[in-house]
Amino acid sequence: MRAARHTADIRPQEEEATILDALRAFERDGYTGQFAARNNAHVECLQCHRDAPAADIPLQGAHRLEGTSDPDDEVLVAALACPHCGAHGTVVLKYGPTAPAEDLEVLAALRDERGAHPLDPK
Repeated sequence: MRAARHTADIRPQEEEATILDALRAFERDGYTGQFAARNNAHVECLQCHRDAPAADIPLQGAHRLEGTSDPDDEVLVAALACPHCGAHGTVVLKYGPTAPAEDLEVLAALRDERGAHPLDPK
């Protein structure tokens, strides 16, 4: 499976960009599975139900979405590959003042191939 590089395909200022748009873009590239943020900066693969530290799961791509009027709309849709079963999928992580602790821990641990944080601009 080819690695997707989607770090800036959907920009926050685009009014049309939604979480569903980001998920569909990744699904077109084969990221059809799902992941979930867990305690202690771990991510669970919902296909094999095993978890791993977020720092050990390669970030394949990311779409950052920011709500123009609502901070609750600040999310990162990340494309990941499970280190246990090889499933490719996505995780939706909230960031900002209303984000759950699990999401913030995973975001702090994720690194992309640039060695940057996934929320940093290119």
